[in-house]
Amino acid sequence: MNQKLIRKITNLENIKRVPAEELFRFISLNKEDKLLDLGAGVGYISLPISKYVDEVTALDFDEDILKYLETKAGENGITNIKTLVSDFKDIQLRNEIVDKAVASISLHEVKPLSLALDEIYRVLKNKGVFLCIELEKSELSKGPRVSSKDMKENVLNAGFDNVEIFYPQMKMVNEAVYIIVAQKNK
Repeated sequence: MNQKLIRKITNLENIKRVPAEELFRFISLNKEDKLLDLGAGVGYISLPISKYVDEVTALDFDEDILKYLETKAGENGITNIKTLVSDFKDIQLRNEIVDKAVASISLHEVKPLSLALDEIYRVLKNKGVFLCIELEKSELSKGPRVSSKDMKENVLNAGFDNVEIFYPQMKMVNEAVYIIVAQKNK
């Protein structure tokens, strides 16, 4: 493994964030579900959620990070995670293939955001649920951020409805978090 990849893995593994299981209370999970984890990275969502669903597709644009995730899953005896090297704006999956989609601290990087949300909507089955965890935009933000108001507007414009926003008393990387839960009803 090259030094740049080792640094990236170390940084991702050491981000200060709440245990992923605390986020799962915002979405009902069924053992039959096929779930898409957008921006899977080293498996913050994919690894723990795999025990609650039938299959996890861990999507990331970084093939080396996904290889690391595959190794980690194998070491933990997890066999229901498949990886997918893909761009959020052109998800290499068929239409209406997943029951749930989760994007954890990843959509703020995507420009234009609308293309990614359109793709998430496309790959979700009817009645599918989208869970978005993001860092709230503020004057203290240290990188690209999307405010909860703008994210909700973009999620609605993509066609989702039953859109709810939660402002839990949790922080990730010392920033306020918001959670959006939306459903596809067509």
